[in-house]
Amino acid sequence: MTIDALLRDPDARSQVVDSYDAFSLRDAGAFDDLAAFAAELCGTPVALVSLVEDERQSFLGRVGTELLETPRSLSFCAHAMTAGAIMEVADATRDARFADNALVTGEPHVRFYAGAPLVDRDGVPLGAVCVVDVRPRTGLTAFQRRGLEVLAAATMARLDQHRTARAAEESELRFRTLADTMPQMVWSTLPDGFHDYYNARWYEFTGVPAGSTDGEGWNGMFHAEDQDRAWAVWRHSLATGDAYQIEYRLRHFDGTYRWVLGRALPVRDERGAITRWFGTCTDIHAQKLALEEREIISQELSHRIKNIFAVIAGLVGFAARARPEFAPAAVDLRQRITALGRAHDFVRPHSAQSRPDVPQDSLKALLSELFEPYQQGSMPRIAVGGQDVAVDDRSATPLALLFHELATNATKYGALSNQDGRVLVAIETVDDRVAISWQEKGGPMIDRIPDKAGFGSRLIEMSAVRQMGGQVTREWKAQGLCLTIETPISSFRRS
Repeated sequence: MTIDALLRDPDARSQVVDSYDAFSLRDAGAFDDLAAFAAELCGTPVALVSLVEDERQSFLGRVGTELLETPRSLSFCAHAMTAGAIMEVADATRDARFADNALVTGEPHVRFYAGAPLVDRDGVPLGAVCVVDVRPRTGLTAFQRRGLEVLAAATMARLDQHRTARAAEESELRFRTLADTMPQMVWSTLPDGFHDYYNARWYEFTGVPAGSTDGEGWNGMFHAEDQDRAWAVWRHSLATGDAYQIEYRLRHFDGTYRWVLGRALPVRDERGAITRWFGTCTDIHAQKLALEEREIISQELSHRIKNIFAVIAGLVGFAARARPEFAPAAVDLRQRITALGRAHDFVRPHSAQSRPDVPQDSLKALLSELFEPYQQGSMPRIAVGGQDVAVDDRSATPLALLFHELATNATKYGALSNQDGRVLVAIETVDDRVAISWQEKGGPMIDRIPDKAGFGSRLIEMSAVRQMGGQVTREWKAQGLCLTIETPISSFRRS
């Protein structure tokens, strides 16, 4: 913004001038030495460092006068600051701008004035470094003019330094005020991780004396079982600059430990170097307990569902003994129920003690669980290869029915019906689809294609097509069945 534009917009200039805080600058006495040097340089009895405000001009530095301010309407410096160079008035009584000025017609009877403008880096006129004499003068020498310009530059440097420091103090005050109003505990550290600030919420939560957790004292506030883990995660963040996030138990002022979520991010300068870390601690104790309670309920429910599978299988067996003619069908039904039970037990929520050793969201691991009854010793009858796919409880049921049926048929009629047969299951993902191939080898030679689809084939179709939205292709080769199931990857796991 140009000087003319700033003068047309007094509010914009006023905000800039206010940021320098004339009272704190004057009270500091930082500019009296500059005024004294200006007076000595130019041989005048009075010298001033002025800051021109909306209604007045304040003297930040002064020598030869007791005045602290004057109305802006009487200010010579209000003219000098917009002159673009040193403004000189040889005899104020002969200058139409100042002849009727009360400072000219009365005390201190100003006659000579010379002022070097004070303009900040954004072009905002602030005031002037000026010298005043009660006698008319022909003007400054070239050396004096140059010296006055140097003093103006030195004055601006001090003003900018003060403004920057004041802005930093105001920014710190705003941050602390904001941090103290937040529901979270807020903290910050130096680049090396030295904790040097906590907000009021931290001290309210922990009940410790202010400053007692500075430095490395914070780690002693954690539960003994969480301290090493918290240190390891924090050191990793300090070494790499990665975001810090961890759940740990923090000591409450009542002596109990409550779960909190700790997070922190680094602040970097223009070169990318970390200048500070800012972090928060959020009390998540109630949510943590609710999740643990929900997990216990979920485990109990899943355990009861597993028992239901066992009861149903038992009822089927009991009914088969009463009606021997249904025994073959009952055996098949019990095996399918058992396969569903194995799939459910694999993907259900587990405790730390009952959780499987393999990942519960792995298709390969699920298939290995389903095929376990068909394996023999160290030589697997059914081998699973290719890419793994994430699964959940929604897809586990149709997958269990589908592959149990294939394995059962292979045991009765195909590659697993003799000692030499093998089955290779290969998984391949292409874009958003998954292809799973089932290839039998080494079983009885196939001399004709089955002329009709039985219940097992319809069950495979129902599982792959209707429940998983895929398609099934069969190829009856002489060495065994080759079946491919192609399914959208979204059918295996919820988003």
